[in-house]
Amino acid sequence: MRVSIIFTLAFVFASIADIHAADTNANIRLRSFLCETPLGRAHRPATLSAVVEHAGDAAAKVTARLVLPLGVKAVSGSTNTTLRMEAAGEKRLTWKIEAAEATTCGLNLQISVGNSTITNASIAMTFLPAMKTRKLPYIPEPTPVQTKILVGAHNCPLWERDKPHMWANILKHPERTPALGFYAQENPEIADWETKWAVEHGVSFFIYCWYRASQGEPVKQRFGSAIHDALFKSRFVDKLKFTIMWENQGRGTSGVSDERDLMTNLLPFWMENYFKHPGYLKVDNKPVLFIYRPEFLIKDLGSIEAVRRAFDRMRQACRDAGFAGLYLLGEYRGLDARHLTLMKQLGLDYTFAYCWHVPNSPTPQQAIEAQMQNIRKTQELGILPQVVTVSQAWSGWRDEGSIWKIPPTGFETLLRQAKDFISTLPSTELGSRMLILDNWNEWGEGHYIAPYREYGFGYLDAVRNVFADTREPHVDLLPEDIGRGPYDTAYWSQQRRADDLRKLTTKKVTKAGAAEDGLIAWWTFDEPSTSPVALDYSGHRLGGALHDAKRAKGLAGNALVCNGGSVIVENSPLLSPINALTIECWVKADAGPLRNNWIVNRVFGGDPSAGYRLGVVEGNPCFQIPLKPWTHHLAGNKPLPAGQWVHLAATFDDQTMRLYMNGEECGTMSRPAPIKPNPFHLCLGNYELAHPAHFNGLLDEVRLYARALTPEEVRRKAGVKR
Repeated sequence: MRVSIIFTLAFVFASIADIHAADTNANIRLRSFLCETPLGRAHRPATLSAVVEHAGDAAAKVTARLVLPLGVKAVSGSTNTTLRMEAAGEKRLTWKIEAAEATTCGLNLQISVGNSTITNASIAMTFLPAMKTRKLPYIPEPTPVQTKILVGAHNCPLWERDKPHMWANILKHPERTPALGFYAQENPEIADWETKWAVEHGVSFFIYCWYRASQGEPVKQRFGSAIHDALFKSRFVDKLKFTIMWENQGRGTSGVSDERDLMTNLLPFWMENYFKHPGYLKVDNKPVLFIYRPEFLIKDLGSIEAVRRAFDRMRQACRDAGFAGLYLLGEYRGLDARHLTLMKQLGLDYTFAYCWHVPNSPTPQQAIEAQMQNIRKTQELGILPQVVTVSQAWSGWRDEGSIWKIPPTGFETLLRQAKDFISTLPSTELGSRMLILDNWNEWGEGHYIAPYREYGFGYLDAVRNVFADTREPHVDLLPEDIGRGPYDTAYWSQQRRADDLRKLTTKKVTKAGAAEDGLIAWWTFDEPSTSPVALDYSGHRLGGALHDAKRAKGLAGNALVCNGGSVIVENSPLLSPINALTIECWVKADAGPLRNNWIVNRVFGGDPSAGYRLGVVEGNPCFQIPLKPWTHHLAGNKPLPAGQWVHLAATFDDQTMRLYMNGEECGTMSRPAPIKPNPFHLCLGNYELAHPAHFNGLLDEVRLYARALTPEEVRRKAGVKR
């Protein structure tokens, strides 16, 4: 049984509204509501759970009402219950529900105090047709279906055991829960389930995103476990082809330092580990290599001509190894003829899209039409031949920008149109024999076709309906059907530890000065050196968890050592002041360049027009409250000195941003608009968890205010006498 399901980085689901009122209702929150069964079956009980949190200082009565659709009943647990919530406490509720027949439906939970509804939260859930559970020694051998076209799918290998934070956006979208749960991809049994599901629906190869960890030296990888630990060690490795997409987007780490690095480090690694593997995708006896951001190689290798020469050398190396050459495909999701011309000049054989960008949150029909228009236009330009990609959905990692989804019926329509288009391409082109599906398992960005909670096997059935030669009925197995799994025990174990940690961070503590006007939070880092949390001494329970961070001697007591670690403070409405703000802290910078290093951050790519942050850019203090994406960086007019304690303060009064160093104003900028709130956590000591843009040095006495301190207050706090 999973208990106390609390999340480190995702505080509430998108359907749960934070309440800003000051009465009892404002202190009640539904922290989580989910179905612990990834995919259900008719006549098989599924477990629901919810955690209700009370952040107030006095007890309260809360009513929880579970609303189920017709045909779904609760077989255990009351659907209408009243809870006594103790001060700063939480309650966990569980139900077992059962569907009378196969259905896709919504499950709703209402949380009320008296006559006021605090939250209406919903989960989409699919119950597959009834099936008797049986115990098998292993997953049954796959039965591949034949297709006339090679159908592949991008595979996103981010779901490793030690990276539970990758699932953060899925927690906001529980309808995306994979049929395998929040799995650890390095398990070979995971690869076998994926292989079985893929080949039985007509998907014959995966394109794994491939990440290099550093360049200019023998190859080191990131996120390589899906291939090396899972696929290569799986029982069904011979049933599914694979290839890689070189993720050449991280400048200085993921590319190549020069042509020697490419030819003596990178290509030999690929040759021995992948190209020569019997399961690697080869067409016309040529390995197929996909490249993301191929244009970045121009800077790495020095010129367009150098890239073209390097590609020719790669093809010759493949011929020397016994292949007929090498197919090189470059990623591009646009229609700029100049960019396609550049890709042709680089020596690429084909263009392909990782996904299709469709703006303005389109309807499913609009998303279908836009993709087909992009595909046709690419062909009409006649610059570089294409291998067609079709996309199922998009949201972005933090639901940024355009958000859309094509349901399975619409996806089948898109597949048929794409298949018809492919049939018009010259038979000599690779694009006439291959189609790419976006994406198998990009759960975070919101595009996926693998079986999952909302639509079950709907997307895979659409692929089978369009491309498989057979029309025979088939059975889609779940792990639970044969007594296998679960595969997410590591994730839930980590979340239980996160639950225990959160209970520490929300401890109410104060010290002299906590009653200061407008004080939101106050982190001193004065806890014992072994403490895993940094408490909030304002009394507002906004403590944070330490991640790979240590303490050292500070101004008076301890300070946070900022050498790549950080303190993560979970989202709270208090962290989003609207009309006024002050960030105050003491820092002691290490010697060395500080170019893009953040001390206090709440501005993230998910909504770069919201939040605030304080850091150092090109050696000078920098304060940002964006009005539009990434705008309004206020840089100080002098550098931050190293090796000494410096008082920094950044204020905003709804009109003007001001930056102070050691009590002196060192920058000002007009910004007449409120601060846009956001749903993200706050990071101390770094831009983000485990990010390279961290501050180098010590951080102490961080205070956050919902008002602008006056210049006199800033001078006093900096210890300046006038």
